[in-house]
Amino acid sequence: MRSIRAAATCAVTLSLVLAATACGGGSSTGGGSNDAPKTLTYWASNQGASVGVDKQVLQPELDKFEKQTGIKVKLEVVPWSDLLNRILTAATSGQGPDVLNIGNTWSSSLQATGALLPWDAKNFDKIGGKGRFVASALASTGAQGKDPAAVPLYSMAYALYYNKKIFADAGISQPPATWDELVADGKKIKAKGKSVLGAEGSNLSENIHHVFVFAKQHGADFFTSDGKPAFTDPKVVEAVKSYVDLMAGDQVIPTGDAEYAQNQSVSDFAKGRLAMLLWQSASANLTAQGMPESDYGIAPVPVRSGKPGPGTQVDSMVAGINIAVFRNTHNVDGATRFVKFMTSDDEQKILNKAYSSIPPVTSAQSDPAFNTPANTVLKNTLATSAAALPQVPDESQFETTVGTAVKDLFADAAAGRTVTTDSVRAALQKAQQQMPAA
Repeated sequence: MRSIRAAATCAVTLSLVLAATACGGGSSTGGGSNDAPKTLTYWASNQGASVGVDKQVLQPELDKFEKQTGIKVKLEVVPWSDLLNRILTAATSGQGPDVLNIGNTWSSSLQATGALLPWDAKNFDKIGGKGRFVASALASTGAQGKDPAAVPLYSMAYALYYNKKIFADAGISQPPATWDELVADGKKIKAKGKSVLGAEGSNLSENIHHVFVFAKQHGADFFTSDGKPAFTDPKVVEAVKSYVDLMAGDQVIPTGDAEYAQNQSVSDFAKGRLAMLLWQSASANLTAQGMPESDYGIAPVPVRSGKPGPGTQVDSMVAGINIAVFRNTHNVDGATRFVKFMTSDDEQKILNKAYSSIPPVTSAQSDPAFNTPANTVLKNTLATSAAALPQVPDESQFETTVGTAVKDLFADAAAGRTVTTDSVRAALQKAQQQMPAA
């Protein structure tokens, strides 16, 4: 779990990175070299139920790459709670991996550090060209008008997962389509002795993803059109309060979830303790924890009224993982070959099946595995009702400051302290004051 102190360090570190050129490693110009052509280091993000599961998924593919190319890949799976700070530290020192996974929402922030290899047309041509990738995935690879900082690897969207037996026992015949319906269903579920909806209250990124969607549903944005933070806009305040009120007022999120940050809510759902879960592409994670697909259903995330769609009917952020090359790599040619391998049709099918995500490579989506009911919901969400988080240089500070504000509000709710419009506004004002553009 990331502490508040670590989160603050993250914001400070990024400010330092933006003020300095990455140094050390690679060539004397910081553009990479081929001094170590037989090895690569790879930081993979934790996508599965555990770091161990990820190693089981990835190592056979890395062995395959070594057999094809003679290049040995040294794998480290980095937990989400550590990943951004690890990357920012590497960007500051210039000493990082050759290849790394990044959350697609961080693309612009990490692009601004200058620590990642730009993916210009020449580099994209080496992996088959931009045209292989879904447009929505490419939209989350960096700021508009600049060469992308990374290449799409896994595409995901949020969905509502619900336990069929708990619903049946509570006399609920279909998943809720609106938040009011979810709260009403929650009363029936609690009457049967079960918890209602899981959350990861101490996970800053999860907090951001959900309050971003709530803001969209309230017709609000966290940033103005020229990229300035607008965290205290009344509609933003209302949106954040609506999300926290799922614990503080409506009492459908258990108070213990305020401390969750490492997939504990997913485990609770898999073990039958929770009726519902809002999660990105959760099927593989649930399977790994012993929950068969027949035990749960999947539906779009609720909206305030009506059906999911664009504008105020957005029900997911454009989620996903990008793969990037550290500018100071000692094996720039090998790193590019590795990205080509990981985004090949065959590997896209293997890896996205393993993680129940959607291939951002269009041609790989034709595989029948991506036409299941669950994946159909995810694909439709990405195509019709998902919006990309702000592609601004300060996005990672936004995740840190506002994510921490929401974490603190959940802590207040768990401790029985009243969460009011004023307290939400004060938390968001503090977050905005910590932003460089404030």
